[in-house]
Amino acid sequence: MFYLQSHYATEENLQGIMIKKSIYNICISAALLYLSQGLQAQPLGIKEALGTATANYESIKAKSSYVQASTARLAQARRSYAPNLVLSAQQDYGTVNGQNGPLYGFGGYGVASSGLPLPGQNWNAGFGALYLANFNWEFFSFGRVRGRIKIATGMLQTDSADLAQELFQHQVKVAAAYLNLLAAQRITRTQERNLERALVFKTMAVSRAGNGLIAGVDSSLAAAEVSNARIALIRAKDTEQEHASKLAVLMGIQATDFVLDTTFLSRVPVSVFSSVSFREQEHPLLRFLQSRTLLSNEQTRMLRRQYYPSFSLFAVMQGRGSGFEAGYTQDQTKFTRNYAAGITPTRANYLLGVGMNWNIMSVLQHESQVRAQKFVTEGLQHEYELARQQLLAQQALAEQKLRNAMDAYNEAPQQVRSAMDAYTQKNVMYSNGLTTIVDVTQAMYALTRAETDREIAYTNVWQALLMKAAATGDMGIFINEF
Repeated sequence: MFYLQSHYATEENLQGIMIKKSIYNICISAALLYLSQGLQAQPLGIKEALGTATANYESIKAKSSYVQASTARLAQARRSYAPNLVLSAQQDYGTVNGQNGPLYGFGGYGVASSGLPLPGQNWNAGFGALYLANFNWEFFSFGRVRGRIKIATGMLQTDSADLAQELFQHQVKVAAAYLNLLAAQRITRTQERNLERALVFKTMAVSRAGNGLIAGVDSSLAAAEVSNARIALIRAKDTEQEHASKLAVLMGIQATDFVLDTTFLSRVPVSVFSSVSFREQEHPLLRFLQSRTLLSNEQTRMLRRQYYPSFSLFAVMQGRGSGFEAGYTQDQTKFTRNYAAGITPTRANYLLGVGMNWNIMSVLQHESQVRAQKFVTEGLQHEYELARQQLLAQQALAEQKLRNAMDAYNEAPQQVRSAMDAYTQKNVMYSNGLTTIVDVTQAMYALTRAETDREIAYTNVWQALLMKAAATGDMGIFINEF
């Protein structure tokens, strides 16, 4: 009997040891998994987010392509001043019957055969050839060629400025989305802590109600508070997911659970205390609008140059071969069907000249275009002035928001400490039967609100700094803080 009891005790010990080992192995595996995930999930810094967004966003790629297209157009405009040199050669076989009478080669279908107007048709045919070199140079056109180069240069400058302002605006959007997501994640953590407090409080209320120390309705109220905390957490997660999706779209990547860098929230940016003057000529948006105005002015000058004539130099060198001899007009047997004899040039001509081309009706034709372009320039100037006024107002507002954000930043920790003290006090009093559950839930709500305000206040300082950078046109004010 003793043997059996000892045997059973040994089995129980072995089973206990095996269970302990299993629990130990599970804990070790969980710890290793947690550490590996922590090592793999590197926080996404704001500089990395901006770099990824700059490289992947399709709008920036499109603007870059437009700049390359304008560069090619500028090269083409510069080459347009070069003269035209046309080389032409043709070898034909056919008849040379001629006829007295008018002829119009409508649409280019007339045959330019030349020969003796004979009294009847004959079918004598031979080879012929024409070799031509044509040189044509519009050497003076009252600045039209130079104007086309200036317009192409202006288009390149406008597209480059458009790319710069698109990049600047996109960096502002990405940084704002990053801070919004960071604030949403911090608020989610706050709601998680609120749920943990509600669960602890519910456990205490249910235990005390079960022992008859408090009314049973308190446990119901505590359960309702837990449900309310869970709903608030769900809403916070929903907001966090929306901001994560916006950041992913701006970065040009698939939506994912971002792990963001939170270390910078524990300090105040240095640029908060520095004043930055508004530099109108260096703001990317104003530079873009100014380049559009300059381009419109250049287009107006180009239209005015259409009023004037153009002067050209031209030269032609021609060689011609024919299978018909000089005496063919008297004797129609003096021709040959030999190919080599027909295509060998036997006559040559040259021509040199200067020409002027002037459409005297161009003044009337282009006057309306000039007036229309002037109105376009005026509209662009009004857009520039509106943008300048808005940026000045935005800079003043950013300075005010920075001051307000710093005041809230300094006040938020005091609110959290006071709310935490009140919650701790009410929780202790409730556990000793000295207060009601309503006072505890009110203190819990005040603590959650204080923690939420603190997270918002911390991120608002950086949001205000970003607004200041956007208004002044210097993104370095914000980026250099990281």
